[in-house]
Amino acid sequence: MNKIRKGDEVIVTTGKDKGKRGMVTAIQIKDGIVVKVLVQGVAIQIKHIRSNPQLGIEGGRISKESYIQVSNIALIDANGKPSKARIEERDGKKVRVLKTTGAAIA
Repeated sequence: MNKIRKGDEVIVTTGKDKGKRGMVTAIQIKDGIVVKVLVQGVAIQIKHIRSNPQLGIEGGRISKESYIQVSNIALIDANGKPSKARIEERDGKKVRVLKTTGAAIA
């Protein structure tokens, strides 16, 4: 069970986008562990595209999101503060729990 999943609301804790919030749109898993995440509206990169009239591609600059390390983000608790997650067993099921409030994450 991964501590961060697609659809979680997170906050960036370090880097040029520190303090920005967004939803996790994609994750990269290596050896069963989440390594990088793609957060909506965070880590925007500009890519230059060369035009190709034969394929109908128009040239220009395209803004796209890039992956960031999972260690540079934190989940957001009910108070709006960053929080780490842990996995507990409740009623025979594994549940993700926020460390700051102890609330289960849906």
